[in-house]
Amino acid sequence: MAPQAPLDNASPRARPALAELLLLASVFLIAACGLVYELAAGALASYLLGDSVLQFSTVIGVYLFAMGLGSWLSRFVERQLVAVFLQVELLVGVIGGLMPAALFAVNSLLPPGSALPFRVLLYALVLLVGTLVGLEIPLVMRILKRHFSHRYGLKDLVSQVLTFDYLGALLVALAFPLVLVPQLGLVRTGLAFGLLNVAVAVWSLKLFRAELRLPRALAGACAFAALLLLGALAGAERLTSWSEERFYGEHIVFKQSSAYQRIVVTEGGGGTRLFLNGNLQFHSRDEYRYHEALVHPAMAAQGAPRRVLVLGGGDGMAVREILKYPSVQQVTLVELDPLMTGLFSSNPKLAALNGHSLSSPKLTIVNADAFGWLEQHDGVFDVIVIDFPDPSNFALGKLYTTSFYELVDQHLSASGYAVVQTTSPLIARRSFWTVVGTLEAVGLRTTPYHAHVPSFGEWGFVLASRRPFRRPTQFPDGLRFVSAGSLPALLDFPPDMARLPTEVNRLSNQVLVQEFEAEWGKVH
Repeated sequence: MAPQAPLDNASPRARPALAELLLLASVFLIAACGLVYELAAGALASYLLGDSVLQFSTVIGVYLFAMGLGSWLSRFVERQLVAVFLQVELLVGVIGGLMPAALFAVNSLLPPGSALPFRVLLYALVLLVGTLVGLEIPLVMRILKRHFSHRYGLKDLVSQVLTFDYLGALLVALAFPLVLVPQLGLVRTGLAFGLLNVAVAVWSLKLFRAELRLPRALAGACAFAALLLLGALAGAERLTSWSEERFYGEHIVFKQSSAYQRIVVTEGGGGTRLFLNGNLQFHSRDEYRYHEALVHPAMAAQGAPRRVLVLGGGDGMAVREILKYPSVQQVTLVELDPLMTGLFSSNPKLAALNGHSLSSPKLTIVNADAFGWLEQHDGVFDVIVIDFPDPSNFALGKLYTTSFYELVDQHLSASGYAVVQTTSPLIARRSFWTVVGTLEAVGLRTTPYHAHVPSFGEWGFVLASRRPFRRPTQFPDGLRFVSAGSLPALLDFPPDMARLPTEVNRLSNQVLVQEFEAEWGKVH
């Protein structure tokens, strides 16, 4: 065998040690970058196609298949290992780094309801990036084996490489939701990690320049890739703003990603709208219909509620309605996302919408997971208002299970009422009645009702208690929608929304998530 070309003119001990260290660092960065592209694609699919376990599952499945394909293809690379590795790094850096930006832009240019072209592009990019990522580790292992065969047997080589690979994946898995997306956003996160792939290519060029046939051409390719990604990084905020304004169709006055969700507030001629992960939560022109229907049947039926618990509802609108009852002495709001409660407490325009309810001395705000909070506290409440987002994934679906409603029952006073927002009984009829059946399965009496909210259409709610529902005859003054006269119509279900036989939603099956996806998927 011909002797390997020297790495360069540095001392024979120092240079191999540095090369070895940098190659192992490359494994760490390769794993980190590869996982970022996978997570970004899954998050974008959920964000733009619907927040569903289906999107993450299919993206991850395709990505892993593509990595396997890339690993298999690496066997056909027999010459110029370093040059091929360097080219792969540049390709994965540019394509993977630009993928979130490209998907955002294409989604914004497509007419509403045209999901197929977006899906085709999404999975084509996932397949391409996954294949390139799958090529990386086998090539690095072969380069290490070729240059450091005196140090590594096969067992040690595999152990060393996979250790750095898994460490890189662990770091990104923790940083992606907690640091990267909240601080950088999806577009800039992709671009930043694309630059890391280019950095790996640059130091590979430096370390192994002597054995490369066209080092100047490769250096030019590195420079071009770096400049392309840096230019895109400089314009990332503009691209994100343009894409989101086209997506929402109105001027965006606030946008920020927390560790839990993407919060966007828009303003247009009709008023203010709040979106969480692309899903409308309220429109200021008709949110009073939703929140009056959510809060007042339970509050008025109880008679003189003193202690009230609100789960979800970080915008403060439900608390605004609760504070209309003079008997209320204490309200506890448990909202997972501190960004939500902070925004609707401090932003003057948004705080005005909720009547500055989040600044009330009667209110205690707790930023915690509702499930865990109920498990750890033993307080009893006269009314419990449950205002969670729809059960579009398993993380939300657990808040609609028998396990959760058993905890709610434990915190409900003997004369108390709980009320649950329960999606549309018209569009998602089976989902609605699944929630009703699940509440009944824990021994609670239920009173389903519905209200028409123009921004959402026909929307459903369920009252739950240990005693029969006592229809109230008096409501606070100044309500614009709910009244003693209108209540009977809310309790009446026409044939197209009438009850259906459904399964009970348990943690062990999460049938509600599947029902919800099937019913709302037909609409989208």
